[in-house]
Amino acid sequence: MAAYTAADVKKLREMTGAGMLDCKNALVESEGDFDKAVELLRIKGLKGVTKREGRDASNGLVAAHVDGGVGVLVEVNCETDFVAKGERFIELADRVLQQAVAIGATDAQTLLASDTGGKTVQEVLDEANATIGEKIVVNRVARVEGAHVSSYLHKTASDLPPTIGVLVALDSANDEVGRDIAMHAAAMSPIYLSRDEVPAETVENERRIAEETAREEKKPEAAMAKIVEGRVNSYFKDNVLLEQPFAKDPKQTITKLLASAGVKVTGYARIRVGA
Repeated sequence: MAAYTAADVKKLREMTGAGMLDCKNALVESEGDFDKAVELLRIKGLKGVTKREGRDASNGLVAAHVDGGVGVLVEVNCETDFVAKGERFIELADRVLQQAVAIGATDAQTLLASDTGGKTVQEVLDEANATIGEKIVVNRVARVEGAHVSSYLHKTASDLPPTIGVLVALDSANDEVGRDIAMHAAAMSPIYLSRDEVPAETVENERRIAEETAREEKKPEAAMAKIVEGRVNSYFKDNVLLEQPFAKDPKQTITKLLASAGVKVTGYARIRVGA
C-alpha cells in the first residue's frame, strides 16, 4: 500500500514545482516522508542543472519596482508558462527584483554575482532549478533614473504574470503623462528614446536599403534623395519613441504630447520576455 496520498503529491508539486511523476517517485523513495521527499527532489534536481543549461527559457515574467526617481525592471525566464505562473517562481522573481534594487544593478551579470543572504543570486537560481525542474535565468536588468519615474506592466494573457515592462523617466512629476507614455511604449515597441540613440551603422543600413529598394522600384533619379530620406524618417517613426504617433491620439507625436504637458522624457527602458 502506498505510503502517500494524492493530496501529498499535490502538496509536494505545489511546494517544489516539480513534475507529478517526479513527486510520486520521491514520495515512494522516501516512504512517505514529506521532508525527505523535498530533499530528494532537490538532490536529483541539482544533478540535472547542467543538463538544463542548453534548454530554451523563453517564458517567464517582467517585474518592476519604482521608488520616486528610480525604476528597476528585471526579466526572469523559465521554460514553460506553467512554471511562470506558479507561486514559487513569482516569489523567486520578486526576490531577484528586490536584490537588483538593493545593489543598484544595471545588468544581469552584476546581479547574478551579488550576495544575498550568504548565497549569490546565481546560486539561488541553481537551487530553484533543482526544485522546480526547469532552467531559470535572469536575462535582463534595466534601471532608469530621473526626477520622476513611471512604470507599466502588461499581461499578454490574463492567467499569466506580466511579460512586458516599461519605465519612463520625466524631468518633472506628471503621473498621467508618464503612465500614458509607458502604456504607449508597451504597445508600440519603440527601440530607442530619440534618434540620437540610433547607431550610425543602423541609419546607414536603412538608407542603403531604402535606396536599393527605390531603384528596384524604378523611382526617378531626380526624386531619389527625397524618397530615401522619407523612408529613413519612416524608420525613425516606427522605432523611436519621441517620433512615434501617440497611441491614444495618432494625430500628435509623443514629442508634441510632451510639449503640451510641459515635460520631457529623460530616460526609457522596455523589456519583453523572450524578445
